[in-house]
Amino acid sequence: MSARMHLSGAHDSQERDQGERLAVAAGILSLLADRTRLALLRRLSEGEADVTTLTAACDLPRPAVSQHLARLRLADLVTTRKEGRRVVYRLRHGHLRRLVEEALNAADHQLGHLPPHD
Repeated sequence: MSARMHLSGAHDSQERDQGERLAVAAGILSLLADRTRLALLRRLSEGEADVTTLTAACDLPRPAVSQHLARLRLADLVTTRKEGRRVVYRLRHGHLRRLVEEALNAADHQLGHLPPHD
């Protein structure tokens, strides 16, 4: 195999990896685009919580909160653990906490609650 063909194959692999990376990122942002899921993730960025706590924080019916949590769990954005009969949710990683925080900071700028920042 020539060096040119080898480099071309590596480039194709990088493009595929980049395409997959963009697809996963778009999926995460799509999940964040829902107001309820964003509210749940914002509350979970403060620490672990069970469904009762999350229902009160979001002021929504329990079944709706449970459905949104199931989507977040299936997307591997939140994890669960059992505490007796309760299921406790938490964010999968700190990157998600920062992403939610930045989205809310951008909203504050948009609404004029914070001075413009470059």
